[in-house]
Amino acid sequence: MESFSVRRFGAALVALLGLVVLATAVFRFSLDLGWVDAAYRALLTVSLTGVAANPGGAGATIFSGVLVLASVALFAYVATTLVEVIARGVLLDAYGERRRKRTIENLRHHTIICGYGRVGRRVASELRGSRMPYVVVDVNADALEAAGADGSLVVHGDGTEDADLRRAGIDRARGLVASADSDEINLFITLSAKALCPTLLVVARASDDSAAKKLRLAGADRVVQPYSSAGLQMANLIAKPQVAAFLDVVTTVGGAEFNLEEIEVPASCQAAGSSIRTLRVRDQTGAIIVALRKRDGTFDTTPSPDALLEAGDVLIGVGTNEELRKLEELFAPEELVAR
Repeated sequence: MESFSVRRFGAALVALLGLVVLATAVFRFSLDLGWVDAAYRALLTVSLTGVAANPGGAGATIFSGVLVLASVALFAYVATTLVEVIARGVLLDAYGERRRKRTIENLRHHTIICGYGRVGRRVASELRGSRMPYVVVDVNADALEAAGADGSLVVHGDGTEDADLRRAGIDRARGLVASADSDEINLFITLSAKALCPTLLVVARASDDSAAKKLRLAGADRVVQPYSSAGLQMANLIAKPQVAAFLDVVTTVGGAEFNLEEIEVPASCQAAGSSIRTLRVRDQTGAIIVALRKRDGTFDTTPSPDALLEAGDVLIGVGTNEELRKLEELFAPEELVAR
């Protein structure tokens, strides 16, 4: 609709130009004027600034009257179209903002990404690949434009401000990523997020060990150092290329081949209290349980077939997307299975 109004506006301007050209030709030959004088009279008449001038003859008078009426109609049409385009753009922007706000208000268990730089964009890409909801919070216009172009929900705000974090739905979020390019900003984001929601999972970016230590003290649950991680990955690619290749496959969120997934065993799950052997996990789902995090926080990195899967445990499974879906169904709460 908006583009159609713009085309009509352009057509009206062309019509006005055509009217001036026609009037110039008529005045040139009917009043025996030079082209400059004829064009000047045409402009005065069409713009309604010279309507009181004597047209110079019956034919010219009649033509001038028709020209004035046509000019009034065209000017009214141009003005109406211009107002329509402007008003519609404002209304569409307001409607889009309200719709984004409602969408964010309806989100649950989403991730808040504070800072849409290189790290933040990579995080968003991985979350989109796994179809996990997220909201981007940033103050930079270019970053917000890039986020919008990627189809992200955005909040124009500062991740260090409580009000902006609330607008992003921090009280309903599953986690927050502090991915600004500044360690100081990430520190303040972490402090603000933990003050508002102490149980929120916060993953922060750090440039060095000193910043990582401060972020942990501020409450960050996980700290990622991109430069150290990149160096470690490059070293592994040289020293253990096949291991690195396997880890690259299984740790890519939303990958097409294999993925790692964490699944909590709920108390209402029928499988709670059973062993891996009893459940025949591999036979029923095709996925493999490669690690088990017990309720006390300890990890069993090589769980035996006789390991018990108790309520509150978190198992780490590896497999294809379909195999992991079956694994999630195996440990689904009873009320979901009944539905």
